Amino acid sequence: MAAVPVPAETELRERIRRLPGMERLLPALEDLPPTYLVGGAVRDLLRGARHIDMDIAVEGDARSAARALADRLHGTLREHERFGTATVAADQLSFDLATTRTEVYSEPGALPTVFAATLADDLRRRDFAINAMAVALSRDDLGHLYDPCGGLADLRAGTIRILHAGSFLDDPTRLLRAVRYEARLGFTMDEDTERAARAAIAEEAMSTVSGARVRDELMDLLAELDAPSAVERMRDLGLDRALHPALDPDPELVASASLGAVAIGADRALAALAALCAAAPAELDLWVAGLHLEARDRDAVSRAARVARRLAARLASRDLMPSELRALLAGEPPEALALALAMGAPPEPILRWVTELGAVRLDISGDDLIAGGVPQGPAIGRALEETLRRKLDGLVSGRDEELATALELARD
Repeated sequence: MAAVPVPAETELRERIRRLPGMERLLPALEDLPPTYLVGGAVRDLLRGARHIDMDIAVEGDARSAARALADRLHGTLREHERFGTATVAADQLSFDLATTRTEVYSEPGALPTVFAATLADDLRRRDFAINAMAVALSRDDLGHLYDPCGGLADLRAGTIRILHAGSFLDDPTRLLRAVRYEARLGFTMDEDTERAARAAIAEEAMSTVSGARVRDELMDLLAELDAPSAVERMRDLGLDRALHPALDPDPELVASASLGAVAIGADRALAALAALCAAAPAELDLWVAGLHLEARDRDAVSRAARVARRLAARLASRDLMPSELRALLAGEPPEALALALAMGAPPEPILRWVTELGAVRLDISGDDLIAGGVPQGPAIGRALEETLRRKLDGLVSGRDEELATALELARD
């Protein structure tokens, strides 16, 4: 990995000013308590990113500062009372504010209890050193880098390093986050961090975390462009089996499912999750449910893991008529089709279904049949279905032929 050049303070100040929306935000911060860009935003800014997630820490009352900023920027405000945080949105500008704080974990895996603290304490409570830096946004201090934990040196070295030995036990979701950063940034955990990760996994730390929190980190990981290497790293660490003993992911299948999802417009992360579960879908069904995905997403993942192999085999067995493709693929979630592609289904029929056949509709409806003298009843639905099948196969063309065919079928 190439070393990250360290910008001088004047250059860092200019990078901040060039960020989208800063020409409005910086003047609005006048006379407010000291504010800082923190966390991953600083990491990415130092790496030269031009668009970053704006996380701002305030040495003072963040919610009060957020109210003032929302008013000055003519924006909207959403407050989060438990953590003393707020989100401000104004036109194309959006940022999160939090009071600088420290935190205490009542037990492993629990959400922390937070207390107001200094900037230095706030940075020391973070997950990794590369995320424990801050850049001042207040006028007199603008562009000054605060780095009490050596994050800049780790950024240069391409290192993921926890800030204390119990970090993964306090918050085991950091295990997934460390793997994700390795994949996204091309970094590696240092020896002590990897040793702590393996120890936390061996102590079953992941079992202390709720499914919803696992979901948040796992789906972020699977959405990465280099998700397959992250999955390979999970296998290496034993993190896959720590999530569920039946998980035995194939990184190549994950890669292929992700590519298939891009090709047909499916959700990459959901297709990758289905690929993770494909080896044992029945055993993993309850685990997927426990991730508390949206109902549609949960059903898509479970369905894809169960049926993709059968779809791939059927599609590969022979050329199917368009109506047969409809009978096979209609109603299947796109993630199932992406996973079927990954499992060897021929691309042409799936792409044809997604781009062409799936949108074919009749130009008539049940009302037309009723107007033609057909009484209400199941015969109408059967006639329309058969007419659509014939239209797909090129046996019926145009509204008049559709109506004549459907009327004949319904009357028979």
